Amino acid sequence: MSSPRPIRFFHQGRVQSVEGLPPQTTVLQYLREHARCAGTKEGCAEGDCGACTVLVGELDTDGEAVSLRAVNACIQFLPMLDGQALLTVEDLGASTDLGPVQQALVDCHGSQCGFCTPGFAMTMQAVYERHQACGTRPTRQDLADDLAGNLCRCTGYRPLLDAGERMFEQPVRTLDRAPIVAALRGLRDDPALHYEARSRAGTPQRVFAPRTLEELAALREAMPDARLVAGATDVGLWVNKQQRELGDVILTGRVEDLRRIDVITVHGQGAAPGVMSANGHLSAGPAVAAAAVPAPASRTTLRIGAAVPLEEAWAALAERVPALRELWLRFASPPVRNAGTLGGNVANGSPIGDGPPALIALGARLVLRLGATRRAMPLEDFYLDYMKNALRPGEFVEAVEVPEPSAGTRLRGYKIAKRYDSDISAVCAVLSLRLEDGVARDVRFAFGGMAATVRRAAKAEAAVSGRAWNEASQAAAALALTEDFTPMTDLRASAGYRQRVAANLIRRFWLETRADAPVAAASASVWQAINLQRSVA
Repeated sequence: MSSPRPIRFFHQGRVQSVEGLPPQTTVLQYLREHARCAGTKEGCAEGDCGACTVLVGELDTDGEAVSLRAVNACIQFLPMLDGQALLTVEDLGASTDLGPVQQALVDCHGSQCGFCTPGFAMTMQAVYERHQACGTRPTRQDLADDLAGNLCRCTGYRPLLDAGERMFEQPVRTLDRAPIVAALRGLRDDPALHYEARSRAGTPQRVFAPRTLEELAALREAMPDARLVAGATDVGLWVNKQQRELGDVILTGRVEDLRRIDVITVHGQGAAPGVMSANGHLSAGPAVAAAAVPAPASRTTLRIGAAVPLEEAWAALAERVPALRELWLRFASPPVRNAGTLGGNVANGSPIGDGPPALIALGARLVLRLGATRRAMPLEDFYLDYMKNALRPGEFVEAVEVPEPSAGTRLRGYKIAKRYDSDISAVCAVLSLRLEDGVARDVRFAFGGMAATVRRAAKAEAAVSGRAWNEASQAAAALALTEDFTPMTDLRASAGYRQRVAANLIRRFWLETRADAPVAAASASVWQAINLQRSVA
C-alpha cells in the first residue's frame, strides 16, 4: 500500500488538491460547500432529477485526448475524481459571453424557474461536444434520449429540444481541452490513490484506488471486509438516503484491465483474443485463458470487464444483439449509465435489475477472481437469495463473458415500468430461443421483478423446449409461470399484475418471433411506432 496522499483533480482551470474532507463527501457537496460553485443544484440526491449533472473528463489510453461524460454529482464520491477533470456550468461561459448551449437555452426559452437548467446545460454540452467532434447532428429523438436523465417540471421539453437543435446553429465553440489534457498527463505521475480522513461520524476511513488488476486482487484479498465501489450509483444512495457509513473503500474505476471489452474468437480449444477498449477501439491485449474458461467452438465471446461503464457495455451488447437496443435506452438514464458499471450492476444483485435478465438470457457467465485464482460460473448460478451471491471473502467480479448467439436465435427484451424513461422495472423479461425447423431449442426465459432474485422460468422453458413454437406452446409456457414464480406486491405493481404481464410478454414474444407472419416491432412497441411515424413524416 502506498502512503496516503491528497485527492488531486483538474477543476476551475487548475489542479485541485483536497485533503481532510470525509471520504464520503459527494462531488456535489464539494462543489457547493467547499469550492463555492453553486451553479450545480441538488434536487433528489439520488441520481434521478439531473439537476446536479456535471461533466467528468479523463484521458484516453494514449494520453492524446480527453473524453467527457455527464454524471450525477450527487452520487459520486470525491475520491472517485482523482486523476480526472471536473467541469461544471461555471465552465460554459459568463453572463456577458454565453456559450452556444447557454445562448440556445436563452433564445428558445428553455428555462423557467431555472433550477434544472444547469443540469440540462451540462448534458447538452456533452451532446454538443460529441457531435461537433464527429461532424454529426443529433435528431430530435436522439436529443430526447440524451436528456432522459434530466427532469423539468415547469418549462416542458419542447423548448429544451428546440434549444438542443438551435445550439448547432450557433458559431462553433467547443470547450478548450488542451489545458485539461496537459493537467491530466501530469496527474498520471501520481501514485495510486490512498486517501485517509475521518468520516462524518468521526471514525477513521481509508480509500484505495489501485491501477492494476494484480494490485486490486491483492488489496481485495487482504481487505475482504472493505467496500468495493465501482460507479456508486447504488452505494451513493446508501450514503445520501440511509446515512450509512461505508468503512474502508476500494475503488475499481482506475483499473484499466477492468475497463476493456475483449472479443475472443474461439477456434477449437484455442482462442484468438482481440481487445476492445471501453471507447470501442480494438487492440492486442490479454484475455481470460480459454482453456480455463472454455467458450463454445467457432463462436466469439464478448468479455466485458467489470469496470466498463454501463453505457459502453450496453452499446456493445446492442451492437451484437440489436433487439436489446430499446432496453439499453431505458436502462436507468445516460448519467447513471455513464457512471455505473456492468460488473457493479451484476454484483449488486437487485431482483429488479435490468442487466441480469438480458445477460442470463444470452447465457452469460462470470469470471470471478480471488488473489491469483480465477473461476467461472454461469450468471444464473451466482444469485443464491435476495441480495446474496456466491462471492467468497476477498473475491470480486473480474468480467462478464457473453457468448455470441447461435444462428436462428430469436431474442427480445421487455421492460414494464410506470414511466418510459429512467424508471425502475415492475417486470423485466428477456426471452430467447432458437428455432430449428419450427421447433424451439435452447430456450432461456429470464425474468426480473418476479422473485427474490433474477431467475430463469424453468417450468415455462420446459413447456416450450423441443416443441413446435406455436400458440399452444406459448400458452402452456405462460400458464407454467404460475409454478415458476410467486411475485410480491409493492409500490411498483401488485403480484397479480406481475403474473399477468409476465404471461402476456411470453405471448408478445411469440407474436414477434413466430415463423408465420410475425408481428413487426413497430406494431408492438410504442417507441418503435413513434420513431416510424417521425421517419415517415
